[in-house]
Amino acid sequence: MSKKERVFLVTVIIEAALAGLWWCLASYGMANPDHVTADFQQVVGQTMGTAMGALLGIGVMCFSSPPATTAKPSKTRCVIRATCVHLDAQSTL
Repeated sequence: MSKKERVFLVTVIIEAALAGLWWCLASYGMANPDHVTADFQQVVGQTMGTAMGALLGIGVMCFSSPPATTAKPSKTRCVIRATCVHLDAQSTL
């Protein structure tokens, strides 16, 4: 499964879950008007709409991002040593 397919699938699943939560909260507000504030429906609509819009925006950015590339190995070889010894042509051990 490609990256774009995974991003699309995850975005759709999370958006559906948020839509279901929104539906449940809206139903609760309509069924129990005496337990919620007067602006409950407006607050739920703004909050869930913002959450769904933000998630959709992030999903679009992830969907349209270029594929990650791996760094090419360098031709030089780096070796880290605890001690370095430098020998001249004239020095002896």
